Amino acid sequence: MKHTTITLGALAALSLAAIAPQAMAQSVPAAEKMKKKAAPAKPAAKEELDATTADFEKFRAVLEDTNPAELFELKGEQLWKTKRGPKNASLEQCDLGLGPGVVKGAYVKMPRYFADVDQVMDAERRIVHCMVTLQGFKAEDIAKKPFSGGNYTPDPVSLVTYVAAHSKGMKIAVPQKHPKEREAFELGREVFNYRAGPYDFSCATCHGEDGKRIRTQNLPNLASKKGAIAATQGWPGYRMTGGVMHTIQWRMNDCFRQQRFPEPGYVSDTITTLLTYMGVNANGHVYKGPGIKR
Repeated sequence: MKHTTITLGALAALSLAAIAPQAMAQSVPAAEKMKKKAAPAKPAAKEELDATTADFEKFRAVLEDTNPAELFELKGEQLWKTKRGPKNASLEQCDLGLGPGVVKGAYVKMPRYFADVDQVMDAERRIVHCMVTLQGFKAEDIAKKPFSGGNYTPDPVSLVTYVAAHSKGMKIAVPQKHPKEREAFELGREVFNYRAGPYDFSCATCHGEDGKRIRTQNLPNLASKKGAIAATQGWPGYRMTGGVMHTIQWRMNDCFRQQRFPEPGYVSDTITTLLTYMGVNANGHVYKGPGIKR
């Protein structure tokens, strides 16, 4: 399956072309408001926000033993082992980097370079690739509705949850041996810091330093090890507010949407490079997902 690379220059061009001058002018006050929301909390309010966060973490800890994500894990296992698609094949020969069919420990070692496609792939991207090559599904059909909503859960979401669950308790070890893995990391760093769009935002605007929040939500510093592990170990995650399961692909795409950037294509190079950057920053920490989100 071929994927179109989204370069930083192209991303900038798309951003500017998609925004009318008057819209950019109107967005300045809104941008200032959003920047204020993402600013470090004042000392007086910080104690109250910390208490709110602590209460939520206690509530989440109680739910960990009965995490609804387990239901999606079971569904993913069924999808992995069942013969489906035009080729009537299972995914048991899908190579996630540790050999055909090996699931245990694979999630914490992705994104990684795959020689058969000569490119770096994250877990969801690789699973979709296997669905296309082994089972005969069409990539464009999978990409039509790739994210969960309401009572709908795309098959890749359940499959990623199943694969991720088999790395729980293992240390994140995103490789950097191959030149293309190192290139993906550097491109991910550039994308993370790249500013554009009507708000002149980048990922780093909200996630480039410690102590930032939006309302009661902590914004982890993804450039640090502590922040990177906080952001990666809970995905895929069951979102309590919507009662749906999401993967980190959804989280990344939604961040682009909130920045008013053109959203990258599903399982695109742009997202893979960002996940490589975050994963390498989190290397050495124990993965605790699938998790529970607000």
